[in-house]
Amino acid sequence: MPDTLAEPLLVGGLVIEIHPVPGRKSVRVTVERDARILAVVPPGADREALENLIRTRLPWLYDKVRDREADTELRPHRRFTDGEGFYYLGRSYRLKIVAEATSPVSLTNGRLRLHRDHRESAREALVAWYVERGRLWLPRRIGPWSTCLEAPPSDLLVRPLGYRWGSCSARGTLNIHWAVMQLPTVLVDYVLVHELAHMHHPNHSPDFWRMVARALPDYESRRARLEEWGAGIWLPDGN
Repeated sequence: MPDTLAEPLLVGGLVIEIHPVPGRKSVRVTVERDARILAVVPPGADREALENLIRTRLPWLYDKVRDREADTELRPHRRFTDGEGFYYLGRSYRLKIVAEATSPVSLTNGRLRLHRDHRESAREALVAWYVERGRLWLPRRIGPWSTCLEAPPSDLLVRPLGYRWGSCSARGTLNIHWAVMQLPTVLVDYVLVHELAHMHHPNHSPDFWRMVARALPDYESRRARLEEWGAGIWLPDGN
């Protein structure tokens, strides 16, 4: 018997990718930052019922896709020249091409220094720098939130995640996008709390948001700010 959830849905001119998740009991439809539409569904979900649900959400989906596509067009591009700005924990640092350095990228005296020998591979060098910074900084930052929510992760990985800020596996591994290290710390905290809350509640149920609110009473304003920041941070192709 063919898997009726293997192929994407085409509804109202939109392509919806279907992701069955074991243990899930409800349908969650999201528009990713690259304008892809994802439907996370329980295994064995009825395809026709899912299509009918999508149709009820078409006006919202059209608006969200249009917003995401506009964000993508405005996303900053980088040429990796002297003076270009790159964010680190909410502050913009100017790039400086240097002849001598002990590492491909470093943050020294308020300047983000790129060794000239790595200029052709600047994209990869900078991504690696953000990843390493995240591996060192995020475990310390997440500790108090993990205690607050009684949600100790089994591991924390910093890596590319496409257009997602983070994810939480069924085994308790938190995956955090390296681009999170460009955000102000109050927004990094929101991403961490959001993913930790998913260790108790895999979906965005009222109980999930109550848990987030317990740790961050102002989470709604932080979430709105995260939307704004998401369109402006550096996110190269392949991210």
